[in-house]
Amino acid sequence: MLNTYTYPEFPYQQSKEQQEGHIKRHPLVIIGAGPIGLTAALDAAAYGIPAVVLDDNNTVSIGSRAVCYAKRPLEIWDRLEVAQPMVDKGINWKVGKTFFKDKLAYEFDLLPEEGHKMPAMINLQQYYLEEYLVERCNQLDNVDLRWKHRLLTLEQKGDHVLLTVETPDGIFKMEADWVLACDGANSDTREMVGGVFKGQFFQDRFLIADVVMKGQFPTERWFWFDPPFHPNQSVLLHKQADDVWRIDFQLGWDADPEEAKKPENVLPLLKQMLGEDSEFELEWISVYQFACRRMDQFRYNRVLFAGDAAHQVSPFGARGANTGVQDIDNLFWKLKLVMDGKAPLALLDTYSEERVYAADDNLKNSTRSTDFITPKSKSSKIFRDAVLELAEKHDFARPLVNSGRLSTPTPYLESSLNTADEEAFAGKMQPGTNCADAPIKVQGQDAWLLNQLGEGFQLMVFGDAPQKSVEQGGVSAQVIQVGQDFEDSQGLVTQRYDGQPGTVYLLRPDQHVAARWRQFDASKIKQALAKATCQY
Repeated sequence: MLNTYTYPEFPYQQSKEQQEGHIKRHPLVIIGAGPIGLTAALDAAAYGIPAVVLDDNNTVSIGSRAVCYAKRPLEIWDRLEVAQPMVDKGINWKVGKTFFKDKLAYEFDLLPEEGHKMPAMINLQQYYLEEYLVERCNQLDNVDLRWKHRLLTLEQKGDHVLLTVETPDGIFKMEADWVLACDGANSDTREMVGGVFKGQFFQDRFLIADVVMKGQFPTERWFWFDPPFHPNQSVLLHKQADDVWRIDFQLGWDADPEEAKKPENVLPLLKQMLGEDSEFELEWISVYQFACRRMDQFRYNRVLFAGDAAHQVSPFGARGANTGVQDIDNLFWKLKLVMDGKAPLALLDTYSEERVYAADDNLKNSTRSTDFITPKSKSSKIFRDAVLELAEKHDFARPLVNSGRLSTPTPYLESSLNTADEEAFAGKMQPGTNCADAPIKVQGQDAWLLNQLGEGFQLMVFGDAPQKSVEQGGVSAQVIQVGQDFEDSQGLVTQRYDGQPGTVYLLRPDQHVAARWRQFDASKIKQALAKATCQY
């Protein structure tokens, strides 16, 4: 189907429970083997939770879908030991340029500072991403990928969920303590629980043309407003692996999607942009409309929702898959504590609390980007064009240019799990914020800070600590000492965490700051641990 990629076919196998005709209870069943469902399976496995993944297909995603993956999701995948092949295959970039007509209006750098293991952003076709995730899942004993298994119905039974599943060999039933729905924007699971999914559909259409060509553009994100080769519309350009370039053309709401994606109509658009004599091949063509919407809550009793099944954003800003991966990062440490009886169900409600907050932040940014890119009134277009004209020469106008605010993590600054600061701190590492990476040395070898974090709750101490751990309600936070357990080789850990002597950070299993103090106080740490695990 594609010139540069051959789709794998994963084997369907009849499960033992279906063969034997008995209903088996599983700790966790995940619906959907896309990027979010597969990431969920890997994170579940990392916490020792056996996961069954049901998918009604038996290959990776077809065609051109997600392409941009941001630094924080890459850090999460790195924790799950699957990021390196993505980074190796993907196109690493951090500079973006925005043009108005034929002039450069604005330029940005997503990661101007050094000292981070993962790049600011990579571009990689979604089918490669899924293939690497499947490979990693297949290496783990406690991930059971079941292809051509379609969920027909589910019924909540108090302490478990009863699922009816269709396979090529017929229909059978299975049970799950917990179900995680990762089955996309058109989630059948959401319909089964009566989930509310509200928001805004945007009346505009865009054409995706994936083109194979040797690069005549730098490895940067380029966005044009009203370019000479596509007047009164916008165009976006990204390079992907295998010399495939993603080009998005705004078409307008009146465009006929079936006519627009015919090659005889796409080729003239591309030649106007690339030049009549340019050599390229069409790899994939599609037309899309987009929406910004979310569920009212992400937990319906024992059915949880993540990714596009829970929230949907416009593609401007690369917030879809990136946000879904962060859903998973937030969920599984909480689910593990609840399953082990070390935290109440209230902790799972904070998954919905924190990730609904993040979804609203993404929806706000995505909607603003869409309104700037596709103004719906004459006055809005006049304002936008004036901003673009001014941005070419005046610094004050450049922050107003919005060709898609690119995905960054939403800090949970208002989370009920946070313990507020008692003293002043400099920098960005407030409670609720994901930890910043930094180069370190471990036993004289070069290493990275984030690779030392994420093993349960941890206490990062700058200097001496009076004890090796603090326990509260069966949850233990292990001490790691800067200068003893690792060397702050370039001083960036101290700088980024304002690590004055004696400073203590309580870090969550998802590498977020829960609390911080200027000295080690076991009683305060216990209170913060109790708050971070809803033990009250």
